[in-house]
Amino acid sequence: MAKVTSKLQVTVPKAIAEQFDIRPGSDITWVPAGDSIRIVPPGRRRWRLSREARIELFDEASRRQHKRDAARPSSKPPGDRAWTRDELYGRGRAR
Repeated sequence: MAKVTSKLQVTVPKAIAEQFDIRPGSDITWVPAGDSIRIVPPGRRRWRLSREARIELFDEASRRQHKRDAARPSSKPPGDRAWTRDELYGRGRAR
């Protein structure tokens, strides 16, 4: 575990620095990721995609999802189960 100094500096563990080729003077990027922070080493940055490129990627993913949904067997409506949804969710409650 690395500690933060009073100058807000962080030491990168040697094994991590060697694995990702981080050297003195390397620029790393700190990216907020929800409840955590993602550190992007040099040379690993993703180029920002244009709006059109992002929309095209989204559309491709949507087409793949539609194909998966079409290949999946449709669910059958419930038959005679001898119980109703209200009975199921009302069990154990005071009446």
